This record gives sequence, C-alpha cells and structure tokens, in this order.
Amino acid sequence: MDVIVLGLMLLSLTIWLGLLCFWGQFWRTDQQLEVTETQLESLPVVCAVVPARNEAELIPTSLRSLLLQDYPGSFNVFLVDDRSTDQTANFAEGVAHAVGKPQQLHIISGESLPPGWSGKLWAVEQGINSASKFAPDYFLLTDADIEHDPGNLRRLVAKAVQEDLDMVSVMVRLRCESFWEKFLIPAFVFFFQKLYPFRWVNNPNNATAAAAGGSILIAREALERIGGIQVIRQALIDDCALAQAVKRGTREEFSQSPVPNTQYPIPIGRIWLGLSSLTRSLRPYDSLATIWDMVARSAYTQLNYSPLLLLGTLVGMPLIYLAPPVCVILGAVWSNWAIAFTGLLGWLLMTFAYYPTIRFYKCSVWFAFSLPAIAFLYTLMTLDSALRHWQGRGGAWKGRVYPNSDNL
Repeated sequence: MDVIVLGLMLLSLTIWLGLLCFWGQFWRTDQQLEVTETQLESLPVVCAVVPARNEAELIPTSLRSLLLQDYPGSFNVFLVDDRSTDQTANFAEGVAHAVGKPQQLHIISGESLPPGWSGKLWAVEQGINSASKFAPDYFLLTDADIEHDPGNLRRLVAKAVQEDLDMVSVMVRLRCESFWEKFLIPAFVFFFQKLYPFRWVNNPNNATAAAAGGSILIAREALERIGGIQVIRQALIDDCALAQAVKRGTREEFSQSPVPNTQYPIPIGRIWLGLSSLTRSLRPYDSLATIWDMVARSAYTQLNYSPLLLLGTLVGMPLIYLAPPVCVILGAVWSNWAIAFTGLLGWLLMTFAYYPTIRFYKCSVWFAFSLPAIAFLYTLMTLDSALRHWQGRGGAWKGRVYPNSDNL
C-alpha cells in the first residue's frame, strides 16, 4: 500500500512540476491591461453593445461608468433591453439624462428569441445591427453588471490599435467581499487561466483562444470576416467561442474546447486576453449556492458534454489537488516520512501556483493553502453540472434554460 500511495504522490508531484514549468505560466498574473499606460495616436469610432435583462438594480452604476468613459473619440452605447420586466430601460434612460449624455445612449427593445439562439447573443446581434449605422471601427461587447474604470475603453482601443489586434479582452475583477467569494472566486479565475493560459492565448502562433465576456473590444472587420455573431449563436460559453472564431479566422461552426486543440489550423486572427485590476464586476456571489449555480451552469459545457472528459476530471482533480494533503496525513499516521514529504512538497507547489491569484484579489495568504478543499468543491460542481445537463436543466440563466445550447 505504501508503494502505491507513494507512486500516486510522485505522479501528482510530476504533474505539478509540469504545469508550473511548461503550461504557459498560467499561474502568473502579469498579463494586465493597466500594466503600461498607452497613448492614442488615432481615434477609431467605437460602439458599445450592452445586453440587459432585468438589470434595474445594477444598470445605474454600470451604464454610468460606460457613459463617463474618458475616450476622446466617437463613442455611442447601444443598450438592448432583452424583454425586461423591472423597468431596466427606464432606469437606463434616467442615467443618461443624469450624466448629461442622452444622445450617446440608444435603447433598443429586444425582439422575441428565435430558435437556435441563446438569449444574450440574440440581444448582442440586435445591438450590433443597430450600431452598424455608425460604421464603427470597433464594437465594445460588455455586460450590464460591469463597472468600467474611466480609462478602460481608451486602454482597450490603444492596445488594439498599437498592436494591430483583432480582439482585446479583459477578465474584469470579480467581486470578492464575502467569505464564500474570497474562498471560491479567485479559484474560478485560477482554473480559467489553467484551461486557457493567457500567454498562449496572446501568442499569435498558438491556437489557444479565449476571452472574457465582461469586456471585449472586437474590430468590425474581424467580426465580419468570421460571419458575424450568428456563427456562435448557439454557444453557451460565448466569449471563448467568439475568441476561437476570431483567432481561427474562419466561418465554420464552433464548439467549446476546454484545452488547447492542436488540430486547429494555424491562427489567423490576433487576440489578447488579460486581467483588469480596475474594471470590476458588480454581480454579487455572496453564498455557496450562488457560486455553485454560476459554475454548474457551464462547467459541463467546458468538457464538450463528454462523459469521458467528465470521468477524466473526476479522476484527475483528486489526483492533482487532493492527493498531496491526504498523503501528508497518511504519511504522518503511518510514520512514512517519504510519503509525508512528497505530499507536503506537492501541496507547497500548488500553494505557490495559487498565491499570485490570491495576492491579486488581496485575500489572506491562508486561502492559498485551501486550494485542495476548493478544488474538491469545484469537482462536485462539475459533476452537478453534468447531472443537470442529463436532467434537461443545464444552462439556466435569466429565466431561460439551454439544456444543450451548443447543439441548438
């Protein structure tokens, strides 16, 4: 038994060494939009598209932050009221008048959801169609729960123009105030970076593609080149699907891929993804239940609805994350210090990997040591996501259910 346990621990340790040394330095937080201040040499026309469904509580803050951007070029905001029942549109109109920019805001009443579309993407499609009359150089695709730093748009545009990028996206700073947010939200970002290492995403010679839907700046020409939003109309994880479409530069239908796929053709589009320390999400996840639902909504989609990948996750996550602390305990109980030492080393390696994310979110260092327990909860969430999918309850969001939205 000791030999088997030690062998499993050595395998876990080897995996962690491989991840730290050869997996795109996913654990680092140096890919940030605000790292360097850039100056605009040209002033492209930009139109923001904001799908909003029952966001009356958050729209006063989020829309105000958009209308007060310090971008000196032409900038208009198209808010698509996705059949809200809480007077979202009225609140939005009030905000525009309050900040003295009613002509900059265009409110669109959303049409009925047609077959084969997710609700959010149908709203985005309507917003883009309306905004096209301004012949924008770029579209800013953002959510109604995002509070933008005043310089966010200026930095996004400068990044895109100066580096000749088709798409620039930032993972906004998620809310991290309650205990459950501090315990689980930084890990959400950590696991996302592990699935899609930002350095690989930002490498034009690497096929890995991802984006964060809260703040995406995409060139109109790039969007037209891939055939518009309709090419991803069925995608539940729409941001990553859009990034894959842009980077591949083709009109083919896209499916979600949880890991880099070397079968993709050589990348054509140039994209960039990073973190933002200033632009933030207003959406509260102040209980285990709300975070659980958020993860379970799309976790099985990340696995391409594959039972085989699910099985690999249910086996791999305990091996990678739970084995080290378990081996520390078993080694101490059995007085087998080789097992205890390798377990402790593995635990320290994962803590080292997680610490930059914990520091980015300004949480206590002790949360970095909690990654095994956090990973266990995320594994259960992934299993629950699969169960919901098999029961026809997957993808529930904003009063709509998309059991298998990628195959609508």
